[in-house]
Amino acid sequence: MTTFMNEDFLLTSDISKKLYHDYAANCPIIDYHNHLSAKDIYERRCFENLTQVWLEADHYKWRCMRVCGVPEYYVTGAASDYEKFMKFAEITPLLIGTPVYHWVHLELQRYFGIDTVLTSKTADAIWNQTAEMLKNPGFDAVSLLEKANAKILCTTDDPADDLEWHLNLAADTSLPFAVLPSFRPDRFLNIDQAGWGTAIQQLGHRYGAITDWDSLIAALKKSLDFFGQIGCKVTDHGFIQFRYTTGNPAPIVTKALAGEILSEEEIAIYQGALLNVLGKEYWERNLTMQLHLGPIRNNSPKLFASFGADAGGDSIGAATDAFKLSAFLQHLDGQDCLPKTILYNLHPADNAMFATMAVNFASDGAKVQYGAAWWLHDHIRGISEQIDQLLETGAMARSVGMLTDSRALTSFVRHEYYRRILCDKLGTLVEKGLYPADMETLGMIVENVCWKNAVEYFGFEVK
Repeated sequence: MTTFMNEDFLLTSDISKKLYHDYAANCPIIDYHNHLSAKDIYERRCFENLTQVWLEADHYKWRCMRVCGVPEYYVTGAASDYEKFMKFAEITPLLIGTPVYHWVHLELQRYFGIDTVLTSKTADAIWNQTAEMLKNPGFDAVSLLEKANAKILCTTDDPADDLEWHLNLAADTSLPFAVLPSFRPDRFLNIDQAGWGTAIQQLGHRYGAITDWDSLIAALKKSLDFFGQIGCKVTDHGFIQFRYTTGNPAPIVTKALAGEILSEEEIAIYQGALLNVLGKEYWERNLTMQLHLGPIRNNSPKLFASFGADAGGDSIGAATDAFKLSAFLQHLDGQDCLPKTILYNLHPADNAMFATMAVNFASDGAKVQYGAAWWLHDHIRGISEQIDQLLETGAMARSVGMLTDSRALTSFVRHEYYRRILCDKLGTLVEKGLYPADMETLGMIVENVCWKNAVEYFGFEVK
């Protein structure tokens, strides 16, 4: 009988076990997309209990609690930390097959040395044991990240941000890793949403009044300059619907600034024009452009009204229009200014399209890549399917690997989760006679995918 989540968890062959333990397990972590708080890291935040570590901002766990019938009072409401943890512990055994169930137990094992399965019966003991451990040195924000062997962390930051905490982090020479900002201009792309006007005002306050298209572009370029001064290597863009049409954006911006309602075509023209400008700027600055496509966000008005965005009220939306995505990439590629780009899909119907689309523009060192299984796909099946697409239609060996996309400091076990699945995939190919048992080459591929490809692709400097 297989022991629950032992050292060979997810590894089903001798080759896969050797690949993981000898090559993947101790690789450093290059996490080029997450939502960590730079402030928490700089201040070396300490935690009092597992609720603060796990449940404070993790909408993956919130969704699990809701679907198991836990009232919102115990999810994002006013319940005490202890009450929230106990409710989560009660429903944890019901999470059979979910990645959250595996992550929870990997986090207990890796950060606290606890092999006990979390249930309502064991919750008190785990709560008390971890609370005592969290009082000791070695469990602050920096120490948790160091324990994970993190070397590069790229947070998600708005162009209007003053990046105060990144400036402080950049000046802290004692850190064993680098924390870099990522440029995320979503609020400026979404001209049809209420937050656009506020974003324009905030950006204008920092970089000069925005009164038209030209002044908007000038302000965004100044913001990019500022991000670059603090070591920014990565940009990120999240789309509910990928719109792309060519045209003149200037009158559209004027209308939007005057508060007029825009048509779908005008929105598409504006977004297309802004993406083209930004893409060229990224190319000139050697920044990587990440495109996250396919969610439908904030589905529950009640949840959005009580908590706001990022509450766990999001789901898979529509598949991406392949012709529009191709047109955008073609436009930049035709002008020889297509930046390094990573495509992430949330709709599973986009898997093959994204994987093959990336290959169309993969020259110059695999410039465009099909990114890791994202968000509602970072489970065993989703990760497996993403790897399969790269094995079958791309070049798995050139992949830049995994990221967390997380707000939790202990979420870096997700890299281990991915690495185990990767090693099992490669080991299975060998076991089936589909690839030779060339451990030197296989080990090199594993190490490259786990971290070395990302360092080269993004141009990171690892401490």
